[in-house]
Amino acid sequence: MKMKNILSTLLVIAVLGITSQTAFAQFEKGDKLLNAGINLGGTYGGGGIGVGASFEGGVHDFISVGGQADFTTWNYGFVGYKWRYNFFTIAARGSYHYGKHFLTINTLDLYAGPALGYRVSSFSDPDGYSGFYNDGYGSGVFVGVFAGARYYFKPNMGAFAEVGYNAAPVKLGIAFKF
Repeated sequence: MKMKNILSTLLVIAVLGITSQTAFAQFEKGDKLLNAGINLGGTYGGGGIGVGASFEGGVHDFISVGGQADFTTWNYGFVGYKWRYNFFTIAARGSYHYGKHFLTINTLDLYAGPALGYRVSSFSDPDGYSGFYNDGYGSGVFVGVFAGARYYFKPNMGAFAEVGYNAAPVKLGIAFKF
Protein backbone atom coordinates (compact mmCIF):
# COMPACT_ATOMS: atom_id res chain seq x y z
CA MET A 1 0.00 0.00 0.00
CA LYS A 2 2.80 2.36 0.89
CA MET A 3 4.60 1.67 -2.43
CA LYS A 4 1.41 2.55 -4.33
CA ASN A 5 1.24 5.95 -2.57
CA ILE A 6 4.89 6.66 -3.36
CA LEU A 7 4.37 5.81 -7.05
CA SER A 8 1.23 7.95 -7.18
CA THR A 9 3.11 10.87 -5.62
CA LEU A 10 6.01 10.47 -8.06
CA LEU A 11 3.55 10.35 -10.97
CA VAL A 12 1.86 13.59 -9.82
CA ILE A 13 5.29 15.28 -9.41
CA ALA A 14 6.35 14.12 -12.89
CA VAL A 15 3.12 15.40 -14.47
CA LEU A 16 3.48 18.75 -12.70
CA GLY A 17 7.12 18.97 -13.76
CA ILE A 18 6.29 18.24 -17.38
CA THR A 19 3.35 20.66 -17.31
CA SER A 20 5.45 23.46 -15.88
CA GLN A 21 8.03 22.92 -18.61
CA THR A 22 5.50 22.93 -21.45
CA ALA A 23 3.07 25.61 -20.24
CA PHE A 24 5.44 28.51 -20.77
CA ALA A 25 4.46 30.23 -24.00
CA GLN A 26 1.00 31.60 -23.35
CA PHE A 27 1.35 35.32 -22.87
CA GLU A 28 0.72 36.84 -19.44
CA LYS A 29 0.71 40.31 -17.92
CA GLY A 30 4.26 41.29 -16.96
CA ASP A 31 5.99 39.26 -19.68
CA LYS A 32 8.81 41.05 -21.50
CA LEU A 33 9.17 39.95 -25.12
CA LEU A 34 12.13 40.53 -27.46
CA ASN A 35 12.15 39.60 -31.16
CA ALA A 36 15.32 39.90 -33.26
CA GLY A 37 15.64 38.76 -36.84
CA ILE A 38 15.64 39.41 -40.54
CA ASN A 39 13.17 41.30 -42.70
CA LEU A 40 12.25 39.77 -46.05
CA GLY A 41 10.68 41.77 -48.83
CA GLY A 42 11.15 45.45 -49.22
CA THR A 43 9.00 48.40 -48.39
CA TYR A 44 6.75 49.59 -51.21
CA GLY A 45 7.04 46.30 -53.08
CA GLY A 46 10.84 46.03 -53.37
CA GLY A 47 12.59 42.72 -52.98
CA GLY A 48 14.70 43.80 -50.04
CA ILE A 49 16.27 42.25 -47.00
CA GLY A 50 17.07 43.78 -43.65
CA VAL A 51 17.32 43.39 -39.91
CA GLY A 52 15.06 44.41 -37.08
CA ALA A 53 14.11 44.02 -33.46
CA SER A 54 11.08 44.68 -31.30
CA PHE A 55 10.53 44.77 -27.55
CA GLU A 56 7.19 44.66 -25.75
CA GLY A 57 6.02 44.46 -22.16
CA GLY A 58 2.76 42.91 -21.02
CA VAL A 59 0.35 45.48 -19.54
CA HIS A 60 -2.69 43.17 -19.45
CA ASP A 61 -3.30 39.43 -19.78
CA PHE A 62 -3.88 39.92 -23.52
CA ILE A 63 -2.07 43.19 -24.38
CA SER A 64 1.58 44.18 -24.73
CA VAL A 65 3.09 47.52 -25.79
CA GLY A 66 6.59 48.51 -26.84
CA GLY A 67 8.69 49.57 -29.80
CA GLN A 68 10.46 48.35 -32.89
CA ALA A 69 13.44 49.39 -35.00
CA ASP A 70 14.06 48.03 -38.50
CA PHE A 71 16.44 48.60 -41.40
CA THR A 72 15.55 47.33 -44.86
CA THR A 73 17.36 47.87 -48.15
CA TRP A 74 16.68 46.89 -51.73
CA ASN A 75 18.17 47.46 -55.17
CA TYR A 76 16.32 48.28 -58.32
CA GLY A 77 17.89 48.52 -61.71
CA PHE A 78 17.83 47.76 -65.35
CA VAL A 79 20.40 48.11 -68.12
CA GLY A 80 22.54 51.15 -67.35
CA TYR A 81 20.90 52.02 -64.01
CA LYS A 82 21.23 50.65 -60.47
CA TRP A 83 19.32 52.33 -57.65
CA ARG A 84 19.44 51.52 -53.94
CA TYR A 85 16.66 52.31 -51.49
CA ASN A 86 17.23 52.25 -47.72
CA PHE A 87 14.51 52.46 -45.09
CA PHE A 88 15.03 52.90 -41.34
CA THR A 89 11.84 52.63 -39.30
CA ILE A 90 11.36 53.31 -35.62
CA ALA A 91 7.86 52.84 -34.22
CA ALA A 92 5.71 52.19 -31.19
CA ARG A 93 3.72 48.98 -31.38
CA GLY A 94 1.08 47.08 -29.50
CA SER A 95 -0.06 43.48 -29.68
CA TYR A 96 -3.21 41.63 -28.77
CA HIS A 97 -2.33 38.04 -27.81
CA TYR A 98 -5.40 36.16 -28.96
CA GLY A 99 -4.07 32.59 -29.02
CA LYS A 100 -4.86 31.87 -25.41
CA HIS A 101 -8.59 32.20 -26.19
CA PHE A 102 -8.63 28.93 -28.14
CA LEU A 103 -5.18 27.29 -28.27
CA THR A 104 -4.35 24.09 -26.49
CA ILE A 105 -0.73 24.25 -27.69
CA ASN A 106 1.04 25.81 -24.73
CA THR A 107 4.25 26.54 -26.63
CA LEU A 108 2.59 28.84 -29.20
CA ASP A 109 1.77 32.55 -28.78
CA LEU A 110 -0.39 34.13 -31.52
CA TYR A 111 -0.64 37.93 -31.67
CA ALA A 112 -1.52 40.86 -33.93
CA GLY A 113 -1.44 44.61 -33.71
CA PRO A 114 -0.63 48.07 -35.08
CA ALA A 115 2.61 50.05 -35.32
CA LEU A 116 2.96 53.84 -35.52
CA GLY A 117 6.22 55.71 -35.94
CA TYR A 118 8.59 57.41 -38.35
CA ARG A 119 10.36 56.05 -41.44
CA VAL A 120 13.55 57.56 -42.84
CA SER A 121 13.95 56.83 -46.53
CA SER A 122 17.13 57.33 -48.54
CA PHE A 123 18.02 56.77 -52.16
CA SER A 124 21.33 56.39 -53.92
CA ASP A 125 22.22 56.17 -57.58
CA PRO A 126 25.88 55.26 -58.16
CA ASP A 127 25.42 55.88 -61.90
CA GLY A 128 24.44 59.51 -61.36
CA TYR A 129 21.01 59.23 -62.96
CA SER A 130 18.87 62.22 -61.94
CA GLY A 131 15.57 61.33 -63.51
CA PHE A 132 12.04 61.08 -62.16
CA TYR A 133 12.72 58.35 -59.57
CA ASN A 134 15.74 59.76 -57.75
CA ASP A 135 13.71 61.41 -54.98
CA GLY A 136 13.11 57.99 -53.37
CA TYR A 137 9.93 57.42 -51.42
CA GLY A 138 10.40 60.19 -48.90
CA SER A 139 10.60 60.06 -45.14
CA GLY A 140 7.59 60.49 -42.91
CA VAL A 141 4.99 59.02 -40.62
CA PHE A 142 4.78 55.24 -40.69
CA VAL A 143 1.60 53.25 -40.00
CA GLY A 144 1.77 49.46 -40.01
CA VAL A 145 -0.17 46.35 -39.04
CA PHE A 146 1.11 42.85 -38.37
CA ALA A 147 0.15 39.35 -37.27
CA GLY A 148 2.63 36.95 -35.78
CA ALA A 149 3.40 33.76 -33.93
CA ARG A 150 6.08 32.79 -31.44
CA TYR A 151 6.90 29.12 -30.93
CA TYR A 152 8.92 28.50 -27.77
CA PHE A 153 11.20 25.47 -27.85
CA LYS A 154 12.68 26.46 -24.45
CA PRO A 155 10.89 28.30 -21.62
CA ASN A 156 12.47 31.66 -22.53
CA MET A 157 13.57 31.17 -26.13
CA GLY A 158 11.85 30.39 -29.39
CA ALA A 159 11.32 31.39 -33.00
CA PHE A 160 8.96 34.02 -34.37
CA ALA A 161 7.37 34.93 -37.70
CA GLU A 162 5.37 38.05 -38.57
CA VAL A 163 3.50 39.04 -41.71
CA GLY A 164 1.69 42.21 -42.69
CA TYR A 165 2.24 45.78 -43.77
CA ASN A 166 5.05 46.63 -41.40
CA ALA A 167 8.72 47.51 -41.94
CA ALA A 168 8.77 44.42 -44.18
CA PRO A 169 6.05 42.03 -45.38
CA VAL A 170 7.75 39.10 -43.59
CA LYS A 171 9.91 39.02 -40.46
CA LEU A 172 11.61 35.87 -39.15
CA GLY A 173 13.92 35.32 -36.24
CA ILE A 174 14.51 34.40 -32.63
CA ALA A 175 12.24 35.34 -29.73
CA PHE A 176 13.06 35.74 -26.06
CA LYS A 177 10.73 36.03 -23.07
CA PHE A 178 11.84 37.47 -19.73
